[in-house]
Amino acid sequence: MSAPAVLVARTAPAVADRLARSAAAPEGSHTATAAVPGWLAAHRRAGGAVVRRIPFAELEHWSFAPRTGNLHHSSGRFFTIEGLHADGPDGTWQQPIIVQPEIGILGILAKEFDGVLHFLMQAKMEPGNPNLVQLSPTVQATRSNYTQAHGGSAVKYLEHFLSPPPGQVLTDVLQSEHGAWFYRKRNRNMIVEVGADVDVAVDDAFCWLTLGQLARLLRLDNVVNMDARTVLASAPFPSSAPRALSSDAELLAWFTGERARQEVRTRRMPLREIAGWHTGEHTISRADGRFFDVAAVRVEGAGREVAGWSQPIIEPVGTGVVGFAHRVFDGVGHVLVHARIEGGFLDTAELAPTVQCVPQNYPPGSARPRFLDALLGAPAGRVRYASVHSEEGGRFLNAESRYLIVETDEASTPAKAPPGYHWVTPGQLNWLAGHSRYVNVQARTLLAVLNTDPAFTAARA
Repeated sequence: MSAPAVLVARTAPAVADRLARSAAAPEGSHTATAAVPGWLAAHRRAGGAVVRRIPFAELEHWSFAPRTGNLHHSSGRFFTIEGLHADGPDGTWQQPIIVQPEIGILGILAKEFDGVLHFLMQAKMEPGNPNLVQLSPTVQATRSNYTQAHGGSAVKYLEHFLSPPPGQVLTDVLQSEHGAWFYRKRNRNMIVEVGADVDVAVDDAFCWLTLGQLARLLRLDNVVNMDARTVLASAPFPSSAPRALSSDAELLAWFTGERARQEVRTRRMPLREIAGWHTGEHTISRADGRFFDVAAVRVEGAGREVAGWSQPIIEPVGTGVVGFAHRVFDGVGHVLVHARIEGGFLDTAELAPTVQCVPQNYPPGSARPRFLDALLGAPAGRVRYASVHSEEGGRFLNAESRYLIVETDEASTPAKAPPGYHWVTPGQLNWLAGHSRYVNVQARTLLAVLNTDPAFTAARA
């Protein structure tokens, strides 16, 4: 006779409270917050990594396929650079795009010390980072990397994330990445807790930090990498305010309607056939110099699973501006999200920041993105958050954006949002970020700030 079924609670509210306690801890039990930038710099000096641009002809194990012109690896693993054709509401375009169908792991290991959750962060070198070494998740690896397709060493701490017991998983969700540069790319975002009695041997390139420490480090330029930011945004933080401008059901109905009314058709195509792009000795670029280039780099002395390699990489043409307009309605904070279409999304649109653009892509006389001038022209006293963060350094070279949260008013951002935009609370956005393909990667960076920074958590909605 089989044992009777045992029911468990559908939610674990204690997790959100424990995350909030960690966010309220400005210092931890192990590493001082002020010591982290110097620790990262020491790893950068000790690693001695050198990244240099090379012509495509010098790429090792990479080549252009004779029939399609697609740039691919001889193993058939890792990723390819292909062409994308897109038909959307604003017209038709073609572009190079990264195709990487495998799902990687972005995992942060958590453990309680002195009653406070700490998170094991890594000093990781990525060739595209402007300063090379930044704080990353405990595990940040593609399937090709953690199955050792490169022939290198094993990924440290991977065993905690491959098949963790259900009671140890604090968050686990597939999240999209940059839809303008990746084709339907997803990664598994995880936080896994180990018991206080479990001994975790800490390698010298790792350290334990509280969420409060990470919040302070998110105020610094190019310290916390994109992969860490997206994992932090996916965690289930508490929401103290039961009210919002729209109910959760109304918010979902609005966003579902936005996705349904926007018709976007995309298809992969041979890289050699895309219009408006030229393949040269060193780059694939547009004649007008806009958007991005595809380049090639060689990495030496990396201190990674393999010591050196070469690869294609995408380099944007300028510094981005990514920002949320923030307003308080009847005591409750809200941010203005945008239902944004990008050619590489698996779904039609995802919720993006109020502004997400590279101003350099809009020449004089062309229309500027909506709300861009409202955020850039705001008085300094209304800028509640401003930091420069780089995007995923494994695939993007010097891809930096200035991330902003700006207090606005009725004149610049009306309570009745224009079509395609909607006011949501940070709590509503965090709820949606617990599910796949709702909140885009740029919005998740700002959500990580809203989740952990005392400037916003003190009156969290």
